Amino acid sequence: MAYKLDMSMMFAMHDALRRDLERVGRIAGRLDDDPAKLLRAAAGWELFKRFLVNHHESEDEALWPALRTAVAVRPDQAALVDALEAEHAVIDPLLAAIDAAAADPDGGHERFGGLVDELIIELSAHLTHEEKDGLPLIDIAVTEEQWQHFNSVNAERNRPDAAMFMPWLFDGADRERRDSLLGKFPPPMLAVFREQWAPAYAARDLWKGM
Repeated sequence: MAYKLDMSMMFAMHDALRRDLERVGRIAGRLDDDPAKLLRAAAGWELFKRFLVNHHESEDEALWPALRTAVAVRPDQAALVDALEAEHAVIDPLLAAIDAAAADPDGGHERFGGLVDELIIELSAHLTHEEKDGLPLIDIAVTEEQWQHFNSVNAERNRPDAAMFMPWLFDGADRERRDSLLGKFPPPMLAVFREQWAPAYAARDLWKGM
């Protein structure tokens, strides 16, 4: 689908979340180690949680309200916005529940696998729902100024972690797509990314070999 709004960063974010969901699933499915302990020790899990929550909070603050106002006279479209926002309320608490199960030495292992499975199912469904139904509605209902405001709010949330966020976002992306997206960043930030942030990120074992 051709969009009038630039959705490239949104799709890059979704791809990064799906990539990390696969890693979380692989850790949770390990039989030779304590998967809860492995996930708790993985720096990649902390980054995944942080950037997912930042993304959802930015949508809740700067995207859904604008979209809801724009479609207020269309009950079916307003219901879609409500549903997308409600999905956040299901997904985000699962992160805390997984951490709690991973830290519980008694019965945590009994809950851990099921909670990870639930996170994978719920977040995967939400990303697909947003891409299939949400983004087309955003494209026709939200103004360029409102879309840029959302992107600015999201960028500001991630700014303190820019040294990790940028290489995290592009981890695993094909070269053509990565270079196209990197062209959207200011040249000084791009230089720092290439010379410092990307090499430092690549040197870290964020997922303990997964």
